[in-house]
Amino acid sequence: MRRTLIGTVVSDRNSKTRRVDVRRVFQHAKYKKIVRGRTICYVHDEKNESKVGDSVEIVESRPRSATKRWELVRVVSAAGAVESQLTRESLAAAKTGAAESEVVE
Repeated sequence: MRRTLIGTVVSDRNSKTRRVDVRRVFQHAKYKKIVRGRTICYVHDEKNESKVGDSVEIVESRPRSATKRWELVRVVSAAGAVESQLTRESLAAAKTGAAESEVVE
């Protein structure tokens, strides 16, 4: 059975290759403290469909290069969609605020 992980795309500079940061929380074996850790995985993205900031699901695969051992399954959530929605909302609020200040004067 192949492992599946969910992580965030950190770099998309190379064609068909993504650098994905997989965060995890675990308890230290000796000191019992809760520790945050991360794993960097190099992922094969055949269609170049993921961008920086996207949350993606990856699966273990055969070695494709010296570092790539993972394949992209799907983009769970796109970062651009959230950012563009927030930008639209802030622009709308700014326009509304500007219109109200003009009406008052």
